[in-house]
Amino acid sequence: MEPKRPSWGLVALSALFVLAGSLHFLRPEVFDGVVPPGTPMSARTATLLSGAAEILGGLGLLYPGTRPAARWGLLALLIAVFPANVFMAQQPEKFGLPAWALWTRLPLQPLLMWAVWRAGRR
Repeated sequence: MEPKRPSWGLVALSALFVLAGSLHFLRPEVFDGVVPPGTPMSARTATLLSGAAEILGGLGLLYPGTRPAARWGLLALLIAVFPANVFMAQQPEKFGLPAWALWTRLPLQPLLMWAVWRAGRR
């Protein structure tokens, strides 16, 4: 039996994570700046680890055999980076982005987690 091709939605979600993860390596200084103080590693290490996790998780969603592990990994990543999103929302002037946009994206995180949860099913 030939494996089922991933849906367009799954491919789009995968692409979102792979693109976001790639940006961590192409422009690490941008992501270093959003690592909140008190993070138990250097900002650069956090940037590179989260970028690698996004790429691996995004690619993992494409293959049925790795989809469940990718789901759990991406859910853990989304929980781990949430404090950085709150940090950004609390200091919008530091990041040159409108406060409304940074606060609006916080409730979108659970929606992204829901999408990952659904996509990660076998």
